[in-house]
Amino acid sequence: MNQANTAGTGAAARADTPGAAARRESPDFSGRRAVVTGGAHGIGAAIVERLRTAGAQVVVLDRETGPGVVEVDLADRAAVQEASTTALHRLSGVDILVNCAGVLHPSALLGLDLAGYDTTLAVNLHAPVLLMRSLSVPMAEQGYGRIVNVTSVHARFGEPLSLAYDASKGALESATRTAALELADHGVLVNAVAPGFVATRMSVVNGEDELSAEPFTSVYAGQGRLPLRRAARPAEVASAVAFLAGEENSYITGQTLTVDGGLTARF
Repeated sequence: MNQANTAGTGAAARADTPGAAARRESPDFSGRRAVVTGGAHGIGAAIVERLRTAGAQVVVLDRETGPGVVEVDLADRAAVQEASTTALHRLSGVDILVNCAGVLHPSALLGLDLAGYDTTLAVNLHAPVLLMRSLSVPMAEQGYGRIVNVTSVHARFGEPLSLAYDASKGALESATRTAALELADHGVLVNAVAPGFVATRMSVVNGEDELSAEPFTSVYAGQGRLPLRRAARPAEVASAVAFLAGEENSYITGQTLTVDGGLTARF
């Protein structure tokens, strides 16, 4: 049976069953098949845990090995295509794609590290687009799909030494909107989640936890530049992704949900 026809009726049927309120708070992904990039650690690992705990079958695309992981260099276009084929074979289809993998190679425009620039765009932008291209095909054929791209507040706000990262995240948000327009008639919703400060490995610089050091503690947390005065937990970002990737989301597409503790609410 076409999954597009069962998605709405299944959700309605579950609404009156015991524990329905709990499931509304934590979307039920029973029977859903998901591909998550960068799921070995950080935000990606939290997303994988959230999906699996809620019943989804998940294949992770990552450069690190582990249970359920297809090891892949996301900067290699041919490898990305091969990995997507492998994931489809393992899952016998796909309902959800979460592009979470990201890299950061700090470099100033003057004297720009071109190798780092190319790698950043390859992993943060080109790999997600390639995966959307390949995995949206079976989604469109079945008439149901959810794609969530993890971008960043850097998509809309610049920071010195982050030109490649900022450009990649901004372009991915733009690609998200266009993909949403093109896939709307096929029952595939495409959105993005843009985190701010998150307590992850990417925030550790030279062995020092950047979120515990200056200027985070004094400027962002201490002076209220970040209204909630703390970094997000990976699970909090995963909750936003889970909502957009679940059946509860039936009418939101082409949007970016910002999860930043109020960081970008200020002038």
